[in-house]
Amino acid sequence: MKMEKLRVLLVDDEEEFVNTLAERLQLRNIIPLVATDGNEALRIIDAERPPVVVMDVMMPGMGGLAVLRQVKNSYPKIQVILLTGQGSTQDGIKGMRIGAFDYLMKPVRIEGLIQKMNEAFQASKQNEDKTGTTRP
Repeated sequence: MKMEKLRVLLVDDEEEFVNTLAERLQLRNIIPLVATDGNEALRIIDAERPPVVVMDVMMPGMGGLAVLRQVKNSYPKIQVILLTGQGSTQDGIKGMRIGAFDYLMKPVRIEGLIQKMNEAFQASKQNEDKTGTTRP
């Protein structure tokens, strides 16, 4: 049986951060998709349906919590991990109530993030198994 490669959408308005993170994930055999704002993230999610999304809460325009609400309404199986900055723990907790898989504080350690992404990926697969449907 072939191991399925993890595909993850990274959403952050800090381009340097999101591109560096994408490069580091590629080195670890993870397929990153990148968006730098909420609207772009929703377009990619509609087109690609990644099982895991890692998203900054604080972004100009459509913020992470607004994107999270739309993702959970349209694609409840997609697992979202929120990234929050100093002092925005409340946003992380709010995100959990909306349906986020978890939240992590920035700056994030790559090993911890990858572990959380793998847990979220397993959760998305379990949700698939329960409903008997698979991703197109």
